[in-house]
Amino acid sequence: MFETLKKAFQIKDIRKKIFYTLLMLVVIRIGCELPTPGINSSVIKDFFAQNTGEVFNLFNAFTGGSFEQMSIFALNITPYITSSIIMQLLTIAIPKLEELHRDGEEGRKKITAITRYVTVGLSLIESTAMAIGFGQRGALTNFNAITVIMVIVSLTAGSSFLMWVGERITQNGVGNGISVVLTINIISRIPSDIASLFKQFVMADGKSVASRGLAAIIIIAIIVGVVVFVIILNDAERKISVQYSQKVVGRKTYGGSSTYIPLKVNTAGVIPIIFASSIMQFPVVIAQFLGKGQGTGVGATILKGMTQSNWLNPDKWGYSIGLVVYIILTIFFAYFYTSITFNPLELANNLKKSGGFIPGYRPGKPTSDYLTHILNHLIFIGATGLVIVQVIPIFFSGYFGASVSFGGTSLIIIVSVILETIKQVESQTLVREYKGFLNT
Repeated sequence: MFETLKKAFQIKDIRKKIFYTLLMLVVIRIGCELPTPGINSSVIKDFFAQNTGEVFNLFNAFTGGSFEQMSIFALNITPYITSSIIMQLLTIAIPKLEELHRDGEEGRKKITAITRYVTVGLSLIESTAMAIGFGQRGALTNFNAITVIMVIVSLTAGSSFLMWVGERITQNGVGNGISVVLTINIISRIPSDIASLFKQFVMADGKSVASRGLAAIIIIAIIVGVVVFVIILNDAERKISVQYSQKVVGRKTYGGSSTYIPLKVNTAGVIPIIFASSIMQFPVVIAQFLGKGQGTGVGATILKGMTQSNWLNPDKWGYSIGLVVYIILTIFFAYFYTSITFNPLELANNLKKSGGFIPGYRPGKPTSDYLTHILNHLIFIGATGLVIVQVIPIFFSGYFGASVSFGGTSLIIIVSVILETIKQVESQTLVREYKGFLNT
């Protein structure tokens, strides 16, 4: 990794892209500290102090703490994530969108444009709900139309600006911009969360030196173990052998080579966890803003079952049904997302056209069926790995009360994005080296 970065900084174009990305990240962190005009910060602090736990932890992690501080980036890129989920679902349900998805680059550009409009619409809806909800709680300096509109415009503009920054990073920087923005937000919360863990389990009063040392070792071992597991899961792949038949054209022989198709075990990446987490947390957050979810009614019970802090809690085992739903959603989105991004039949037809075949299987549909069979097994293994990473932090949070904003979801996002970004930098470095060699 360090060798890759060293080579990257020696190439002017890549060095510019890295500095551009870093500059954008600085802008993001500055924006996360700028307060939203019209917001009473003291009331906001009291509100979040009374609503601690997993209800807002994931949201705070995704927004880098700007949601808790109610800065102009309070919504951050969460509306974009939600709109992406909606567009992915509609691509399957609406034939016109499915046709655009298959139209190649031009079709994807149109879908991206629609996603932007949906993002702005969701930002308006969410910022309106937040402005009115906080206004009713006395969190606005003046609860009138002008202040409410000012808050709505500020939050919507902040979310739209971050979406634009993400796209600029993708175009002019390194890595996928939206993923990079999300990752830097999560990383910004880790130091305070680590400090909170050590304060709760290591520096607690009444513990001996040996107990504190053991607690510190366990915390570090769990974090390192999960990170290593995520790296293995992210890099694991199944290689499908492909043979190309020989063709004689004139006096030259073409083909006859062998290669392989690399199928990743974690085919859908971090997308299933982000989708599942967003769906589980969104109703809970809205209910908190509206002051709902308390009491013993059916609605309150459902909302408590959707709250991660109640899962695997020895005193609240009944609410752990929410964890089962969370796991089912993760597995579902793993299959769903892979089905719309990877087409075995199209791959089999492309192999057939280029004279390639998988040994032991005839070109065309038999090859497609074989790839589908292998892919279904890989998706299940990858989804199981994601579930394991999800459940480990939830177990320690529920059973031992270790409440932090980063967990399995956050660690998977961080590791996956960092690895993909490094691979992109490495590939760009190799391209520049080859170009330099050819020019020489």
